[in-house]
Amino acid sequence: MKIHVLHTGSVTIDQALAHREDSLHPMPYTGWFRSKKKRIEVPVSAYLIQHPKGNILIDTGWHAEIRTKQKKHLGRFSYSMFQGKLPKGEAVHEQLLSLHIQPSDLDLVILTHLHADHVSGLEHVKEARKIWTSDVEWKEAHTKLGYIRSMWKGIPIEPFTFTDIPFGPTNRGVDVWGDESLYIVHTPGHTRGMVSILAKVSNGWLLLASDVGYSSRSFKEQLLPGLTSNKKEALQSLQWVDDFSKRSDCIGVLANHDPRIDQKLFV
Repeated sequence: MKIHVLHTGSVTIDQALAHREDSLHPMPYTGWFRSKKKRIEVPVSAYLIQHPKGNILIDTGWHAEIRTKQKKHLGRFSYSMFQGKLPKGEAVHEQLLSLHIQPSDLDLVILTHLHADHVSGLEHVKEARKIWTSDVEWKEAHTKLGYIRSMWKGIPIEPFTFTDIPFGPTNRGVDVWGDESLYIVHTPGHTRGMVSILAKVSNGWLLLASDVGYSSRSFKEQLLPGLTSNKKEALQSLQWVDDFSKRSDCIGVLANHDPRIDQKLFV
């Protein structure tokens, strides 16, 4: 199995969205009425897993429209809180082509959750054979604020249901191939239906921890993201990731927005 880390652009956010702050400000993570000095730019990661049984893409990063029509793509409300950047060649389909993979060569796209920076580029890979997100996340995205539903309009997303697995804070998820080599792990808290990905490579487990925390510091210091659907669940997910990172068979934990994670290949 090969796992490629792909930085599909970056996002500029208030630092309180990455690491929750105690503040008199009611919503510091929005960046509204906050100093520009508190703005940070972090990568937006996607992952290509080349498994013997198929090619899997985890999340999609930004759509190329971010380069030219960002306000329209995000909407004024979202644009007031965060802004994306997508250099030429870094859109997900452009990076796949550089690896000689067409979107139609993807057997599965897994969306860890449906926030904009994870699904914006869906249109670029809509020819994938299957596109999944959890049924919990699918319901949330159609009933709660914080989602840009136009980003998946007309895209054939298939919600999946969690089953019992031996990993995660809830021990719920999916054994993707049924051979214990690749798990979708329910890690709620940032959103109710969010998942992480646990992959068995040659020398141990690699955990792709989505937005459970925004950096390795989040797990070590139990720093919540600024935006959570449930604080208790978010803390439980953070604790599980930290505990898993200390296992002798864990080779690493990658947070989606950690600026210290370079684009690289795990085998």
